[in-house]
Amino acid sequence: MPPGTQVEQLLYAKKLYDSAFHPDTGEKMNVIGRMSFQVPGGMLITGFMLQFYRTTPAVVFWQWVNQSFNALVNYTNRNAASPTSVRQMALSYFTATTTALVTAVGMNMWTKRAPPLVGRWVPFAAVAAANCVNIPMMRQQELIEGVCVKDKNQNELGHSKRAAAIGITQVVISRITMAAPGMILLPVIMERLEKLHCMKKARVLHAPLQVMLSGCFLLFMVPVACGLFPQECELPVSYLEPELQATIKAKNEEKVPYVYFNKGL
Repeated sequence: MPPGTQVEQLLYAKKLYDSAFHPDTGEKMNVIGRMSFQVPGGMLITGFMLQFYRTTPAVVFWQWVNQSFNALVNYTNRNAASPTSVRQMALSYFTATTTALVTAVGMNMWTKRAPPLVGRWVPFAAVAAANCVNIPMMRQQELIEGVCVKDKNQNELGHSKRAAAIGITQVVISRITMAAPGMILLPVIMERLEKLHCMKKARVLHAPLQVMLSGCFLLFMVPVACGLFPQECELPVSYLEPELQATIKAKNEEKVPYVYFNKGL
């Protein structure tokens, strides 16, 4: 550390490092997959999904773009202690994309006779359904083999499938929470704005406006959603599998009340 470095500078440098390098591997993460790219990347995709929801080709294209982006984000922010094969990634990508497309196209057809506002909410339903599939599928190796759990001194204690299930559930909740306000409230706002005389004349501005407003929502919701659950999870040993509890008890003379693991983002 250079002489004269202030504590604030050190903390800022750590924040930059944590946002760019994976906590498990220490490798530099690709830019598009980082959580710090959620606002610029997410605002473009969300804005266009909400704008172009009326025709089937547009729905198919933008849901495919969104799931491609999500797959990259999920892979980048996974628990890297559990390796994911190319086959698993391909299966996850295909399953999540199919789920999103079936949900979006099916609900579009189902809501044709419903009020226009209901149709605007279809993209959120598709995104929420796909998140429930994409994240567990992309990280299925963690559910099969378990995630590495450690004590407070970062000593490895074993692998837990229960910890993996809890961590992945928290990630799914965080991702849906991240998207919900913008994709639920923005259609209501646009429904009202589009009735204004000036907005009827300037239809070309509808898409850029939705992109900008999506960015405003994400600017607030990304840190909120990521902060719902800490990335480094703390879990009581009593929540673990009985055999793992017995192993921890046998290996440690002192009682270990909690274990810790990286749940991903």
